[in-house]
Amino acid sequence: MDTKILDLIALILLIIAGVNLGIAGVANYNILGAIFSSVPVVLKILNIIFGVAGLYTIYYLVKR
Repeated sequence: MDTKILDLIALILLIIAGVNLGIAGVANYNILGAIFSSVPVVLKILNIIFGVAGLYTIYYLVKR
């Protein structure tokens, strides 16, 4: 996989996670939790993916 595509995917995931956390902080409403509340395994997997995207972004910033 091209690293530019991977960088873009990681950035998009971080934007989604950031917006979700921002809304959760301001309005006390978790959008992803509301969407996937019936399937908690999916929510857990999404949180893991967001965490991996964050770690990858740290790696991306350090390697520059």
